[in-house]
Amino acid sequence: MPALAPRPAHPRRDSFRTPKRRRHVPEARAEVRRILKDWAVGGELADDIATVATELVANAVRHCQVPLAEIEVTLSIRGCGLLVEVADPDRARLPAPRAEGERGPDDDGGGLGLVLVAALAERWGCEARPFTKSVWAYFLVPRESGCDT
Repeated sequence: MPALAPRPAHPRRDSFRTPKRRRHVPEARAEVRRILKDWAVGGELADDIATVATELVANAVRHCQVPLAEIEVTLSIRGCGLLVEVADPDRARLPAPRAEGERGPDDDGGGLGLVLVAALAERWGCEARPFTKSVWAYFLVPRESGCDT
């Protein structure tokens, strides 16, 4: 019986922090792209993950009311997929997607980002933690990875 080849040694988790400033959103996207490249995740899946991560970071920057906060972005391999988590310290403000055409009290024409997140990710959600809230999105990996989905 032939020996099984070892699975590629990928980090199972990587994270970074970024200041809660709009100008740092493109840097966060570039760091997510770097992590995905290191993990050999490419193509449309990498595009979708980077887009969702960017949207979640932009939402945290825009809506977190804690002064001088940092946002933590974590990517991790979970089962047959990849989990993106964006955490900020404003536990009181949980996200809620808006329906197309719905307007909020401080509407500036935005607000459909979570609709995009829902369309690109397998599933998404949020949870309050002891000191932060986390908004997450889960992506299935392609069958070529050897994972039965």
